[in-house]
Amino acid sequence: MKNAPHILFISGAVGLGHVTRDLAIAAALRARCPGLRLLWLAADPARQVLVEAGQELAPESDRFAGETEFAETLAEGFRLPLTNPLALLKSPRAVRGACGLRRNQKRNLRLFRELIGREHFDLVIGDEVYDLILAFAFRPALRPVPLAMLFDFVGLDTTSRNPLEWLWVQVLSWSAAWLARRLPRMSDLTLMVGEEEDVADRPMGLFLPNRRKWARAVVQFVGYVCPFDPADYQDRARLRQRLGYGPEPLVICAIGGTAIGRDLLELCGRAFPILRERLPALRMILVCGPRLKPETLDVPNGVERRSYVPRLYEHFAACDLAIVQGGGTTTLELTALRRPFLYFPLEGHFEQRSHVARRIERHGAGMRLEFKHTAPEALAAAVLAHLGTEPHYPPIATDGAQRAAEHLLRLMNKPHVGVGP
Repeated sequence: MKNAPHILFISGAVGLGHVTRDLAIAAALRARCPGLRLLWLAADPARQVLVEAGQELAPESDRFAGETEFAETLAEGFRLPLTNPLALLKSPRAVRGACGLRRNQKRNLRLFRELIGREHFDLVIGDEVYDLILAFAFRPALRPVPLAMLFDFVGLDTTSRNPLEWLWVQVLSWSAAWLARRLPRMSDLTLMVGEEEDVADRPMGLFLPNRRKWARAVVQFVGYVCPFDPADYQDRARLRQRLGYGPEPLVICAIGGTAIGRDLLELCGRAFPILRERLPALRMILVCGPRLKPETLDVPNGVERRSYVPRLYEHFAACDLAIVQGGGTTTLELTALRRPFLYFPLEGHFEQRSHVARRIERHGAGMRLEFKHTAPEALAAAVLAHLGTEPHYPPIATDGAQRAAEHLLRLMNKPHVGVGP
């Protein structure tokens, strides 16, 4: 291997969870390979995080498009119907968003080819870059260098009893199974961020292979990726002092990297006066993230509002309770920190409602609530029941970044054999 290997890291998917783990993996790679040059390709809001972290971005990132904006276009309040075809067809705005998404996918492929043609890379890492996956499935020769893919779930699921949704999920599952059979031609290494037990032990779909058996044969499980060591945050009193918090009860409410959780933050705001009647010193902080302007929230006086908060996990470690969406990264961090939390899976979001919720339940962490069935009074009651409790769920391993880095460096050291068309 050369003294200064060159890696292209493409951080895809929606929101901020993926870029958070990508940065942790990048740090593990640099720790094991001094002199490594790592170039990033990403769209907002991940691009913003990378810039603030001092990472080197490819010039093409200015034109690289992500899926966050499309997800926000498809969303209906606290609902993100990813597997319901009617939700797409009945909304002209969503149709325009889907057409724009397809144009963006073509442009992303063109930008990738320009970048690969201009610079030599020893390895390309893609975190759920589905537009490139589809391109490689039909034209494997587009990847002239070793390619590693990152995923955190296997299989699609319905979120309702709608027969049209069930049929659409079967169609998508058959397409995904076809892609899965071509995976060895599309990627030199496939890493699953998570554990084998996180993959449901059931078929991918009607007449399709078992998900867990397929994953066991094809992917490498690296475990959970956290950008911190939970042991560093055991002294909560000292952490609270450093972050500017006092002894008052502290509730952190966060929605991640999209604007879709506005309704959840406003529900928290409506529960605040009820909580203040019982806990006059209560401090509630709403973290809006990079896509939602704090001043647009309709919440009562006394509720604090913040935009994007770097190293949000430190504030989670300091809080007495967190209220969050059912996002994979946020709930994983809270589980690793062993903090009490209430989580609301987005309605219609199969990954949050099925894959992530199954993992949280398996770890015995958090309390699941349904947004449409939760009034401010019910939320306040749940907060009072869990505020300041010390969870006893078992600790989880968080060394996935180190394990992923080892797999990636081994791949980079192997001679690359190109794939024909």
